[in-house]
Amino acid sequence: MPTKAPLHLAVALDGAGWHPAAWREPDAQPERLLTAGYWSELAQQAERGLLDFLTIEDGLDLQSDDHFDGDSRTDRVRGRLDAVLIAARVAPATRNIGFVPTAITTHTEPFHLSKAIATLDYVSTGRAGIRIQIGARARAAAHFGRREIPPLSADRRDDPDVQQLIADHFDEAADYVEVLRRLWDSWEDDAEIRDVATGRFIDRDKLHYIDFEGRWFSVRGPSITPRPPQGQPVVAALGHASVPYRLIARSADVGFVTPRDAAHAAEIVAQIRAEQASAGRKDQTVHIFGDLVVFLDETKAAAVARRERLDERAGIQYRSDAHIFAGTAIGLADLLHEWYDAGLSGFRLRPAALPHDLTGITERLVPELRRRSLFRVRYEADTLRGLLGLSRPANRYAAV
Repeated sequence: MPTKAPLHLAVALDGAGWHPAAWREPDAQPERLLTAGYWSELAQQAERGLLDFLTIEDGLDLQSDDHFDGDSRTDRVRGRLDAVLIAARVAPATRNIGFVPTAITTHTEPFHLSKAIATLDYVSTGRAGIRIQIGARARAAAHFGRREIPPLSADRRDDPDVQQLIADHFDEAADYVEVLRRLWDSWEDDAEIRDVATGRFIDRDKLHYIDFEGRWFSVRGPSITPRPPQGQPVVAALGHASVPYRLIARSADVGFVTPRDAAHAAEIVAQIRAEQASAGRKDQTVHIFGDLVVFLDETKAAAVARRERLDERAGIQYRSDAHIFAGTAIGLADLLHEWYDAGLSGFRLRPAALPHDLTGITERLVPELRRRSLFRVRYEADTLRGLLGLSRPANRYAAV
């Protein structure tokens, strides 16, 4: 039987950590959340653990405990820096780890984002990606004034009108990704001649109009940024149900999912693989990463106690769309191994508190995974696509 490839590991960074009271921990650094040094140190710590990449959360309205609307609490971290700009600033402070910032597709333009992520790929020398996210909050829409989104609530999730609205957002996101990919290909790899003697900087015949016409976008192109070093930066998306699973299967290189257990993980993988085949991508690599929130300590009792202490400070029991793990590195490695055997190719871990749980991942979990021959001992590629085992794609517009 062939040996299964080692699992992939990423970390999701968000402010002071994913628990809303994390900023009040003794080792937290709330006064540095808006500094480049804070993010650089987190990225360097993640790289010391040889992680594949890190993601950076973002949004178009203030953070809130309510997933559908804002709240007026003043004991939470409020305000954030732009994720793409953080990545562009921090990437040069590292050498190997990938950067996958979040971008909201619902209220932004793909032409602008294609240029920004191509630039990030140059700045990082081939380690860029993008996590696509929809924005269905009415409050965010009001910041732009270009469309109206009705207020949503948890009790309206099954409303047919709400379901159609969500489906439209994800269809728009699929078109958004298609525009991104076409714009990244709109310059052939050798379009730049840079011949001083003849005075020719580019070969105009190797720049291409993309002529995309869809329901949400009409983009002629070409991009104003040459093709990125990776050809196509990595595209990722988070999914919880059939509609976002379809986006992952048809448009992404990496999908983040939130299984409850190993059996549920296997079901999700089967559903995404079926969607992938129906989209004609059966032979393409699409990684499926399981998302988990982690509280890591030397003993399970200490991790559970820390979670309870944070809940008490927050005034509410912390809940998440993802599975919450509180325990030791050995216990987490056991869980990851089980889910990995169920078909997941990697994991994106969300540190409950920073830097505490990020350090636990890199200094406790990673050595335990290595002991089990489940994780790398060195970086084996110098691009994010290379780390993920993705080939550099051919340019769709280049003559064969």
